[in-house]
Amino acid sequence: MLADTPKPPYYAVIFTSLRTEGDNGYGDMAAHMVELAQQQPGFLGYESARSGLGITVSYWESEEAIRNWQTNAEHRIAQQRGYKEWYSSFRLRVAKVERDASFQRP
Repeated sequence: MLADTPKPPYYAVIFTSLRTEGDNGYGDMAAHMVELAQQQPGFLGYESARSGLGITVSYWESEEAIRNWQTNAEHRIAQQRGYKEWYSSFRLRVAKVERDASFQRP
């Protein structure tokens, strides 16, 4: 499902990753992180796909909301496990969304 974001400007956090072998609790933690992020002030939505390369884009009202999510205690634990167990490599990018267009077939 596509995220229903507001009129720009807002921010996108783009997380691309390659996983290590095995689940090792990853699926449960990923689901928990989505639930937790949805409770954070300033969270607007997310989109995610994985087929070898994983791409998750989360949308936020402000850079402050992103910083607050980044330092959330439970999210920090997941980040550390990511370094140690779940990712062979990843990249994190933050972008300001200035334009947004959409299409939906009736």
